[in-house]
Amino acid sequence: MAFLTVAEVASVMGVSKMAVYRLVHNGHLPAIRVGRSFRVPENAVHEYLRESEHPLHLSQEQREER
Repeated sequence: MAFLTVAEVASVMGVSKMAVYRLVHNGHLPAIRVGRSFRVPENAVHEYLRESEHPLHLSQEQREER
């Protein structure tokens, strides 16, 4: 299993490092702590991105608007 740093996750997702920290702290993205930093499983990043393309929490009408 490969792990990514917060900076690498931010680059893959096209967001800021702060956005990644928020996802980790809110429980939306799993991570392990290594010393003072976090590592995120690479497959979890890809799964999160896949799910965000087709969010389950939106109604059918909201998905059609996208």
